[in-house]
Amino acid sequence: MFTIDAHLDLATNALSLNRDLKKSVQEIRNRERSLGMDDTPDRGNGSVALPDLRRGNVGLVVATIISRVAAEGASHSSSKLVGWHSPEQAFAFAQGQLAWYRVMEEQGEMVQITDRQQLENHLQLWQDESILNSQKPVGYILSLEGADSVIDVNYLERYVEEGLRAIGPAHYGPGRYAPGTHGGGGGLTPIGKDLLREMDRHSLILDATHLTDKGFFEAMDIFQGTVWASHQNCRALVPGERQFSDEQLKVLIERGAVMGGALDSWMLCPDYHQRKAEGARSLGIDMEKLVDHFDHICQLAGDANHIAFGTDLDGLFGIEQMPYDMDTIADLAKYESILSRRGYSSEDIEKVFHGNWLRLLRKAWQ
Repeated sequence: MFTIDAHLDLATNALSLNRDLKKSVQEIRNRERSLGMDDTPDRGNGSVALPDLRRGNVGLVVATIISRVAAEGASHSSSKLVGWHSPEQAFAFAQGQLAWYRVMEEQGEMVQITDRQQLENHLQLWQDESILNSQKPVGYILSLEGADSVIDVNYLERYVEEGLRAIGPAHYGPGRYAPGTHGGGGGLTPIGKDLLREMDRHSLILDATHLTDKGFFEAMDIFQGTVWASHQNCRALVPGERQFSDEQLKVLIERGAVMGGALDSWMLCPDYHQRKAEGARSLGIDMEKLVDHFDHICQLAGDANHIAFGTDLDGLFGIEQMPYDMDTIADLAKYESILSRRGYSSEDIEKVFHGNWLRLLRKAWQ
């Protein structure tokens, strides 16, 4: 089934982790293992690459640019994403990530999707069974995960001209526009509020992921446009600020948002950090755990119109921190049978795989 994944950090993996994503996951793993690379926990354990996206029929993704500004006194580390010492440096690094996407476009590996006509044309291409998936470009919608690299709101127009279509103002820690996860719990900064108004003017999509509780509700009051949560699970099942409360989920449902389910084990298991040495299998963390979060959102909404995939499978973790019955992103196809076994209809399964994201995008780009 055609699949959309609303959150992948492809450029971060290509540049900050020095991965050639034109090669398969297994080739990348073999190279990193043979070189004894151990600078990040997922070395030799990655799960996302362009050939594996095609193999799994994941033909459209929301692909990020991540470029942070460090809090005062913090050091820079590109691999750990601590941040740059000025917005200008962050902007320049973001442009480098955009350059990688452009090269992938030039080589026919990817194609940027920026409007409804391009979206429909891309869907038609991926529905053409006379063309092998290996010969099809992976479509990508460009998003900022954390807005620090927007030097000031005047730079937003430049980003839009370059194809940016969504922004998550916050990421981890303090942020110029909004604090994020583990960022102290405060609200939007004054320039963060200005950014949201400017995003409205450009009809950009707001990604509510990583916002603090205070920042979330401030953003919902200010921002009038289309909202999604690209990679977000439920606090009722896994406590902690990284997940959304039922109150937040209800607000998103009322706004017509879609929540992309994330597949990081610590977002699927309440006590993962305390027990991770036991391993995902011993903890019972399989792919079906995500369906528990889907079920919870469906119960709040009364339908299956607000759930989809936003896996974050390349978000600086790999098979060491994934459900034990997954090997690569191509395994998303297993959710057809998993969801069917859990009682989801064929129509609702299609919504999870692509229908809900497509409905939201078509409305946003009408």
